[in-house]
Amino acid sequence: MPARTTPTAAPDSQVPEEAVTPVLRGVAVLEQLTAAGGTMSASALERATGLARSTVDRIVATLARMGYVRLDGRDAVLTPHVMELGNAYLAALRLPALLGSRADALADELDESVSLAVADRDGIRFIHQATRRRAMSLSFRIGDLLPAERTAPGPLFATEWTDADWTRWRARRATDPQDRTFPAVPPAPEVRPDVDFVRRTERAASDGWSLDDQLIEPGLVAVSAPVRDPRTGRLACVANVVSHTSRHTAADLRETLLPRLRTAVAEMEQDLRQALPAEPGPPPAGLALWTGASKQELGREFVESLARGLTVLTAFGEGRESLTLTEVAKATGLARATARRALITYDHLGLVAQTAHRTFTLTPRVLSLGFPPLAGTPLARLAEPHLRTLTDRIRETTYLAALTETGEAIQCTARVTAHHVMRVDIPLGTRLPATTDTAVGRVLLPHGDADVGHDYAVSDEEWEQGVRTLAVPVRDRTGRTIAALATSTHTARRTAEDCVATLLPALATTATHIEAALHTASRFTPVPVT
Repeated sequence: MPARTTPTAAPDSQVPEEAVTPVLRGVAVLEQLTAAGGTMSASALERATGLARSTVDRIVATLARMGYVRLDGRDAVLTPHVMELGNAYLAALRLPALLGSRADALADELDESVSLAVADRDGIRFIHQATRRRAMSLSFRIGDLLPAERTAPGPLFATEWTDADWTRWRARRATDPQDRTFPAVPPAPEVRPDVDFVRRTERAASDGWSLDDQLIEPGLVAVSAPVRDPRTGRLACVANVVSHTSRHTAADLRETLLPRLRTAVAEMEQDLRQALPAEPGPPPAGLALWTGASKQELGREFVESLARGLTVLTAFGEGRESLTLTEVAKATGLARATARRALITYDHLGLVAQTAHRTFTLTPRVLSLGFPPLAGTPLARLAEPHLRTLTDRIRETTYLAALTETGEAIQCTARVTAHHVMRVDIPLGTRLPATTDTAVGRVLLPHGDADVGHDYAVSDEEWEQGVRTLAVPVRDRTGRTIAALATSTHTARRTAEDCVATLLPALATTATHIEAALHTASRFTPVPVT
């Protein structure tokens, strides 16, 4: 079977003369990493992008300096920090923040997965997911791109297509009949005639809703309804309820779930009508200075034009949905000419669009830059590379622990074991009673009249006789403690005072790094704690 590939965002026009070549190459690397699930070797990136190995190495080094990837042996691995690019788009869009709670409530009521989708040229992308935790669960993630013709939302979006859009869609179908440029879906088992989608679009325009009867894969069914922008009457997004045929047939979705979906959509549209304008948050600060300093430190291994180009995407956000060239330059601290060339490049790549008012907006395609593989990543996986670094630094076993869903026990969710003849080895999944008699418990549980745990705690023989434990909290975006970062050592190796004096600073710093990853990853997608 041929390898699955992803397009490197090459719209119909020729590359503009003023486009920034390193930005074009950097975007290609990020998109290939995304399509591969977040991890690729340098040699695989070289083959996939067609770039020289030295160029790939410099791009990866620059992305690593920016915190968007980390190096793991020969592999480049996407990190949660790259999600700030997609977060900028989702924050500027505002729809997840305004409508996400309605989608979540509908999922709870129907006990089915509910998503919100937007159009991306001749495909759709998810911007919010409220999934059910079942053995038969859905694997779609925020940012995943699906071909419009194999989805329920697709015909609804196609009701607004122009002749040029239909021409582009037919050209894509001709060159990729099995949808191999869409890594989020399995290859099409059969190629349906174009007229099938045309008819589904005509019916969606007439009915005001649309069905997917096992077009993605056997057993998967969905029903969609449009959410319209009250200012323009055009589609703002589409709400989508997904199930499988052991629970609902497509006809059953229409009869039993569509009425409630349409009620929820009416409530969403009312929310949009009543939404107040967003207050602009602070733009990123000091980025131009940071890139200049990095160039001074790393020399030719740091591609400054790529770093500066990527900072342009982060100029957008809540209350900054549409920016002029001058506003982008001011937000990033870049020269106006530098910002202009970056915007020209992104316009060519389809990552930004120009409006009739001489402003620029981000497009859903920004989500192709690393977002899907990291959406919904459990906290344990976010923490693992930081645990490895911490264990290497302090030469003691480190681990992450959290309360179970019932709150009755404390569970070890991630750990890295130090190499000692007599070492602490706490198996993953190990549970202890949830009590403040332990260091981890004192960090995780309320104590006294306060509603928060300790900033750190030390205890002896918490997991086993002779084991001394030091723990610090890991807090979510609201400041609530959701996990404990801990290290354990033999009582003969370190005193309690030594643990506080020599290990606590390293644990506190690592907890800050884990929190930074968590806060970025959880801004628009839930991060499972256990």
